[in-house]
Amino acid sequence: MFSRRNRRPKSPELLKAWESLDEGDIPGALRALRDGAETLPSGEVALVVARAAQTAGFEDLHRAATALAAAPDRAQELYAYGYACVERDVSYLAIPALREALSRASGSAAVLRELVSAYEREGRHAEAVAVLSAHENGLADWPDRYLLVYNALMAGDLALARRQHALLPDPQDQRWLGAQARQVRMLERAAGAEAVSTLDLGDLRGWQFVLGGTVLGTLSPYGFDAGMAGRFAWLQDTHDQCLRGLLRLRTVLEAAEARPRSVSLLPDRGSRILGLAAADVLDLPAQDFAPGGEDTVVIAYDLNEVARADQGPEIIGQLFERAAGQVLHEHASNWTDLPVVTADSVTLLHQSASAPWEGHLGLGDSGGVERSAPDDRPAAEIAAEIVAADPAPDEGDGATPEDPDDRLAEFVTAVRGTWLRGDRAGLNSAGPVRSSRFV
Repeated sequence: MFSRRNRRPKSPELLKAWESLDEGDIPGALRALRDGAETLPSGEVALVVARAAQTAGFEDLHRAATALAAAPDRAQELYAYGYACVERDVSYLAIPALREALSRASGSAAVLRELVSAYEREGRHAEAVAVLSAHENGLADWPDRYLLVYNALMAGDLALARRQHALLPDPQDQRWLGAQARQVRMLERAAGAEAVSTLDLGDLRGWQFVLGGTVLGTLSPYGFDAGMAGRFAWLQDTHDQCLRGLLRLRTVLEAAEARPRSVSLLPDRGSRILGLAAADVLDLPAQDFAPGGEDTVVIAYDLNEVARADQGPEIIGQLFERAAGQVLHEHASNWTDLPVVTADSVTLLHQSASAPWEGHLGLGDSGGVERSAPDDRPAAEIAAEIVAADPAPDEGDGATPEDPDDRLAEFVTAVRGTWLRGDRAGLNSAGPVRSSRFV
């Protein structure tokens, strides 16, 4: 049993985390650990983690952290602790311990793979590439060389991904066939996109397409060169933005020579409102979503909201496998909480968004920030207001590159041969284009 009375961390940097635990503030302790986990001794960090895990009831992590605190130089304890941290979704705590374990375990494949997994969960793909490359002579093709290709793509190193992919034989184990097919499609999409897109570390639209097969309709007009790179941090959405997104969707469909015969309405309120507006904008009949529906545009306002609705998990599962001629469009896609299926078309990427019908934040009568009442009118009335809105783009702060309709059409024309192929597997990373995150 871990004893707070007998053991305390010695490092001053860890005392803040310890004091947070004195106050019962586990999230505060973990935030403090994030700042120092990379440079402080793993055994001392484990003291704090053991206490936090015990308080949270995470017995596996408590055992592993307690064992590491008692024997901080043993590779097995470092690995077990790192593994438990990954399982409990605190991968940033796992990385230094697994890195040390790898140096002590003579390049163990199990430790290497767990370290790569931790790097991936933290979006640190370039570091995953570096550690895999350093052990290249001992890599198994599946999964290790496959992981090197994957992380090279996620880090934006297309040349390395292509070189390593050329060395990969077909997997003997059938469980890797789906991953192989997705990786092949990524490389094929890159070949189409690079004719009209830079695919550098600032090319958000290009990499969204390469990694997930998503055509990104618009870029945020704020903070492009101040850390956002085309993504929104917080968005208070408007009818104008909804209409602009639907018109950009129409541009995408025309450039791709896609010819849907209907719009499919998902059951959550936001998707139904936007779907009814889409039917008007695209001049197509609206119908309720049906599994396996072909030649239709499925409209989601936010796929995470779809997943939380009644029958949401079932619908998400039905959208994973693509039906012939089916296009999945998502208006507001969360790039820090990635949907479990990846849309074919997305209007915008955000970290936090408020739909127009959810009420707007503003100054209340008391002078404080308040949210107005939600718009509870029938979906068809709100949809009609979207169709009648002003789709002119927000001029923003003037730093975002111009992105007229013809530029979007040019991109889609170049990539249409590799669009709408394969399943809609969800991504677990925002990819090589970095944007500032806010907590």
